Amino acid sequence: MTINSQLRTPPRSRPTKKLYWLQWLLDVATVLAWGALLLQYWLTGKINVLLHPDYVWLAYSAGFFLVALGAVMIGQRGWQMASRVRKTRSLPRPSLPPHLALFPPGWSSALLLLVALFGLQFTPKPFASQVALDRGVTETLTLTRSQPQAFRASVSPESRSLIDWIRTLNVYPEPDAYTGQKVNVKGFVIHIPDLPENYFVIARFIITCCAADAYPVGLPVKLPSGTRSDYAPDQWLQLEGEMITETVGGKRQLVIQASQLQEISVPENPYDS
Repeated sequence: MTINSQLRTPPRSRPTKKLYWLQWLLDVATVLAWGALLLQYWLTGKINVLLHPDYVWLAYSAGFFLVALGAVMIGQRGWQMASRVRKTRSLPRPSLPPHLALFPPGWSSALLLLVALFGLQFTPKPFASQVALDRGVTETLTLTRSQPQAFRASVSPESRSLIDWIRTLNVYPEPDAYTGQKVNVKGFVIHIPDLPENYFVIARFIITCCAADAYPVGLPVKLPSGTRSDYAPDQWLQLEGEMITETVGGKRQLVIQASQLQEISVPENPYDS
């Protein structure tokens, strides 16, 4: 019995050592992959679809930190392998208290690594008309959402962006005050079923922190000719015209009377703040 037990004991350390190295490699690969993911999103501009510009620095700072952490982990392990203190092998291993884990050893790192590898190949898309319809398009900023930082009455009407118009209406919502003012805005097309066929809504998403809290705002557009079917949903337009007041859908509101509509590409930063 004693001889057999002594013969069987040594092989048990080998799989344990291999498992330890596998877990270490997974941890290092996961840290480096997430660092590379954050830096890639920052360098390629993909981060603009996910985060408010004020918080982008947090993302790329975390990317640099994770890459540096991965390098430290590799350097530390290399130093330990180079030193090779053999006498520690003869010392008994300290017993660790039992702990609960949601996944078996290494699974959580493997799952995070797979997500990071997928993210490196994935290109996030900005929200569009269907998400806007699901979340509800409004022409005002509610009290629970971001409020205008300043009311710039001196800005010429044609210099206002779509978000500037929304903020202006939020401060002074009387539509007749803006009738006849020139408009030059950019946004994407939304087809609202309740509007007449010669109307659509031009909209933008406002982001306060990240894409999860983005919400759409927009204004109705009255076409000079044709119907809204001439302009596909999600199509981005540069729109020129003037403001008019009309009753649309039983509501008296400010409407853009379009005079020129030009298709444009999706902006690098599709959200406003």
